[in-house]
Amino acid sequence: MKVSIITATYNSAATLTDTFESVLAQTYKDIEYIVVDGASTDGTMDLVRAYQPKFEGRMKFISEPDKGIYDAMNKGLAMATGEVVGLLNSDDFYSTPHALEQLIGKLETSGADAVYADIHYANDGQLETCTRYYSSGMFRPVFMRLGFMPAHPTFYCKRECYERYGFFNTSYRIAADFELLLRFIYVHRIRTAYLKADLVTMRAGGASNASLNNRMRIMRDHQQALRSFGYAAPFALLSLRYFYKAWEILTSRFHKATPLPAYVRTKQG
Repeated sequence: MKVSIITATYNSAATLTDTFESVLAQTYKDIEYIVVDGASTDGTMDLVRAYQPKFEGRMKFISEPDKGIYDAMNKGLAMATGEVVGLLNSDDFYSTPHALEQLIGKLETSGADAVYADIHYANDGQLETCTRYYSSGMFRPVFMRLGFMPAHPTFYCKRECYERYGFFNTSYRIAADFELLLRFIYVHRIRTAYLKADLVTMRAGGASNASLNNRMRIMRDHQQALRSFGYAAPFALLSLRYFYKAWEILTSRFHKATPLPAYVRTKQG
């Protein structure tokens, strides 16, 4: 089963080596790797061109201005030819070389349309320390009415679902991932399966957490997404997920995350 992995980049030279090395290290080899760059100016494309031969024909890329990360992801989706599609951000990396092997194995044995797993966050400079463990194990489709969703960086979905139900809605600047998963999982009821495994390491400090304004924007995007499908979206109910997030952060210090893999070579600090 061929897998298309999409990485959207923009001035990502400081972290991209870890991302590329984690893809190269995967034991599952039936992949195509698609890099969609937003006309970077920092040396990102030098790294992309340097790594392309290492993928032995499995990497393709474009570099041109875009309208944001979800527009870039949509370009990658349009280029994808794999039966399954997943997204790996340019400051994230697979926590284990067996990540794809586990995800595709679960997808095949479950007969599902999509599979998802767990992730953990770490601070740049201290990648060996888990600051927040995000388990998708508690997720149920009905929880999307409260703003919850499975860990999107581990969401590997059959390409036919994107062809049938559409790509990212770029009118959502921060929460287009929530709207897409709401559309796929809750509205159209695609079949999903959960894999209990920590498969992706995310550097803390993404767009949704960058400022109070962004956190309020993501709340508004969640409300807009739910209302667009005719569901109530009271602020009080959607706020509950922040209490759960706080609990995740508080308890993460007791969680032993997947050890930092040997292929993470970027010097930190």
